Amino acid sequence: MDRSLDQLDAAGFLHIWQHFDADDNGYIEGKELDAFFRHLLIKLGPGDKITEEKVQQLKARFMSAYDVTADGRLQIQELANMILPEQENFLLLFHREAPLDNSVEFMKIWRKYDADSSGYISAAELRDFLKDLFQQHKKEVSSNKLDEYTDTMMNIFDRNKDGRLDLTDLARILALQENFLLQFKIDANTLNERKRDFDKIFAHYDVSKTGALEGPEVDGFVKDMMELVRPSISGPELDQFRVVLLRHCDMNKDGKIQKNELALCLGMKPKP
Repeated sequence: MDRSLDQLDAAGFLHIWQHFDADDNGYIEGKELDAFFRHLLIKLGPGDKITEEKVQQLKARFMSAYDVTADGRLQIQELANMILPEQENFLLLFHREAPLDNSVEFMKIWRKYDADSSGYISAAELRDFLKDLFQQHKKEVSSNKLDEYTDTMMNIFDRNKDGRLDLTDLARILALQENFLLQFKIDANTLNERKRDFDKIFAHYDVSKTGALEGPEVDGFVKDMMELVRPSISGPELDQFRVVLLRHCDMNKDGKIQKNELALCLGMKPKP
């Protein structure tokens, strides 16, 4: 691309992102998108006449190549792919062979890096997360660069600027897919429909295939269930809901929720 963009570093990228994601919703879309491509045309051809037709042509060309989700808007990783030099594109580390589509796997990551069980990821814990991620990708990175990347991530994703990340912030970083439970109808009419849905739901969260939900499996189920009612819950709130669910559903008090226990708890089978 352009030489000025070739010199772009993580901090410069953050400045561009914050400028064009004007409503801070995690995407560049609509008028923000047009403004971004107009800015790009100016950078690529200073002095050239900028027309609406040129803006739309450039937009169509780049969106077809970089809008991997094909939703007509740019996520932060997609924009990083477009304008960050490869050596600076630490956001590529969050790309996966398959999307993170299971809250159980997400909660495993959350529990590992929320080392002090505070219900939040501090800057130091985020730094550990990034360090491990670089090692997994066999990439060498200096301590100063790691600090810079940590600061950049906090600036991008710490929406309330309290110096820590909550569940929703980390879900944005890892591009967690849509809540699995949204596909099921609450008002499924027949008992057979409800039983079929229950079997699908339990199988989704029983990642270990033991016939019981435990640890991050319970966490993932609680997270998705509560977010049906409240779009955003905090780590401490999730822990509270988890305790309540176990108190009501863990009949034999083994710290797990068996399939028959959850069925009973959700009214899927008559009490003995």
